[in-house]
Amino acid sequence: MVVEKEKEVLAHCPNFSRIVNFDYAKEDYISSKLIRVYKDYIFQANVNNSEDVKVVSDIDYVLGRYIDDYAFRRELKVEIVHVKVKRTCTDILKAIVESIIHIFDNYLENSTKKIRIARWI
Repeated sequence: MVVEKEKEVLAHCPNFSRIVNFDYAKEDYISSKLIRVYKDYIFQANVNNSEDVKVVSDIDYVLGRYIDDYAFRRELKVEIVHVKVKRTCTDILKAIVESIIHIFDNYLENSTKKIRIARWI
């Protein structure tokens, strides 16, 4: 039963192995915590709830981009320390995951406004 649930969850997470096997620096505490939050969240999600499945897919995509995009990784490391969770929050893990997704959405919105021009010599 448990293995079956894990297979259903992993069907929505194409970046799972890349994320959990990400080779980050030993002193990179934030990457370590993000990967732990990712694993904890996706395996506690209800695969029968379409909203949970969407959030699982979204966080999988976002952390996949975290691995691939150095600029986003730097931005997330700066912004994640400013995330606040209210004391009245019943699901802290979900609140953190939604904050990570929100940071990514803001990053995408702001990065499309900035035009990066490379200087060629």
